[in-house]
Amino acid sequence: MRVRILHTNDIHSRFENFSKAVTKIKELRDENTLLLDAGDFNDFMRIELQGTNGEAGARLLEKAGYDAISVGNNEGFSGIEIMETMIGSTSVSFLSSNLYKYNKENIKGLKRSIIVNKGNIRFLIIGVTPEYNGFFELNNLYASSQKDEIKKEIEDNKGNYDICILLSHAGMREDREFCESIEGIDIIIGGHSHILMDKVEKLNKTIVHQSGCYGTHLGVLDIDIEDNVIKEFDGQNIEIINEIEDSEIKEQLKVEYDLAVENLRGALYEINRDVWHDVVNENPITNLLADGLRDVIPCDLSIINSGIINGGIKRGAVSEKKLLEISPSPLNPTYMEIKGKYIKEALEQSLKSEICMLDGKGAGFRGKYLGRLHVSGAVIAHDGKNIIRIILKNGELEEEKLYRVATSDYLQRGTGYSSLANNENEKYNTEYTRDTLRTYLSKPEFMEKCFEDRWIKIV
Repeated sequence: MRVRILHTNDIHSRFENFSKAVTKIKELRDENTLLLDAGDFNDFMRIELQGTNGEAGARLLEKAGYDAISVGNNEGFSGIEIMETMIGSTSVSFLSSNLYKYNKENIKGLKRSIIVNKGNIRFLIIGVTPEYNGFFELNNLYASSQKDEIKKEIEDNKGNYDICILLSHAGMREDREFCESIEGIDIIIGGHSHILMDKVEKLNKTIVHQSGCYGTHLGVLDIDIEDNVIKEFDGQNIEIINEIEDSEIKEQLKVEYDLAVENLRGALYEINRDVWHDVVNENPITNLLADGLRDVIPCDLSIINSGIINGGIKRGAVSEKKLLEISPSPLNPTYMEIKGKYIKEALEQSLKSEICMLDGKGAGFRGKYLGRLHVSGAVIAHDGKNIIRIILKNGELEEEKLYRVATSDYLQRGTGYSSLANNENEKYNTEYTRDTLRTYLSKPEFMEKCFEDRWIKIV
């Protein structure tokens, strides 16, 4: 008996690529095909998701005919309320054996596993989510031990299935550990680590496959089963970039976009002047975010990069739609303590335009460029190449002194500006930096202050 598994992972709301993948899916599937996604399908940088509380992504999966999706960290970062809304809006099974509410209660509609029958073969499909409790706790979520929960699910379903598939958003390193330490997993369809595998692997007794990210490839795994045992297998990752977008998915996307725009277009408030943006130069809208972060988090100074904002806002009405367009990155305001020498090193790097124009990719980042560092609570004197002095409220920056800094989790990890990773005692706020931007754009005193230069060139 031959069963085909078609799978995707880490689409991250690149729905146009997904539409192309669906064209290939329709070409390759038959009545003995499983269609699975290994998580991070939904990325809330998209207006379609923000304006429908995640329902748009769930409806796209259903339209394509998916059997199940494993809950990834990005599905989790949306919070319990939106997750339950997503799950309740579709017949597609959302799976995670180790994700709970913070009080250890079950999440409404979320399944630990499902059993699907294809060609009289019973497939147990178990979901698993990464143990990102530092961030999940901000959204009232808790991820328990992946290994313990997988073992429990296998044991609890013993005798009720023939083949076990782990639909994993744990990452390749963890998937390899599962192969070595857990008996009874026949197949792992993986995600999270964005690895495009050249070929299907068999580790210990487990077949492992993963298909990159952003929907550029469709995973295909064919298995031949005799007496409820996999005898042969073959697979590949098919590039779909040259495929034509599926007409049904395109039409559904249009419906979702129009619905989201209708929900998000209303004016939140009005601003009385233009706040412009620039990747390389100091600009008022990034200064405003820096000022907002310093007001939200008690600190000596705040530091934020202009790359997490995509553009400015003209005077007049400000809508939720506009805020999402210019600030799509789901990053958290973050407190950290760090020595002055590491702050100075990062700020000095930021004088170089080639650094500011670097690809800003990294966990949680949804922009294009890294961008210039902006500050609040400090004035930086420089000659265009080197920093001469950094003056704070209580005097000049001291290299060995530990400073309290407000920033984002992106910079706290040292992404782009590596010296900033030398910090300690980090703490994350629940809201996103775009929520800070939304709040402080409406405050007249902050709108005036953001036009004050903090980088002063000394000739």
